[in-house]
Amino acid sequence: MKILAFGASNSSTSINRQLATFAAGQIAGADITILDLNDFEMPIYSIDREKLNGIPQLAHDFKNHVKEADRIIISFAEHNGGYSVAFKNVMDWMSRIEGDTWEGKSFFLMSTSPGARGGATVLGQATGRFGYMGGQVMASFSLPNFFESFDPKKGVIDANLKETFDKELSKFISA
Repeated sequence: MKILAFGASNSSTSINRQLATFAAGQIAGADITILDLNDFEMPIYSIDREKLNGIPQLAHDFKNHVKEADRIIISFAEHNGGYSVAFKNVMDWMSRIEGDTWEGKSFFLMSTSPGARGGATVLGQATGRFGYMGGQVMASFSLPNFFESFDPKKGVIDANLKETFDKELSKFISA
């Protein structure tokens, strides 16, 4: 199984990249590709830029990663209640390549933050939206209080949250 995973953030110390990487590493025998959105920085999408210069090669490159994957894990950073600009821009450009943005792929969508809601607002937006963009959300998980609930070596350390994470990961794997 080919797994594509990334944190939907351009922070060099992204806690969401840490969570997505950890989740992907829990899938035994998987061929894992971890992306960094910083490698896909493009001009802010606009129809004028698209008409003038076409779709950037980086958008095509990202789309090819999506096509090559069997399943995708994303952990969302929440910026002012929504997607990070870095993620939204990649998705906007990629959506212009073909109508089916996510290629029918199965998703494990997650979010985390240092706060008590764990990015739940943006996770709700993504789980509600991805189905309309060619994705199949098989599982979702929000990790609140990242710095108290996660250890880089052990993963989710809160017992109740770990149980929920494991159930959601199992749903994603068996889907």
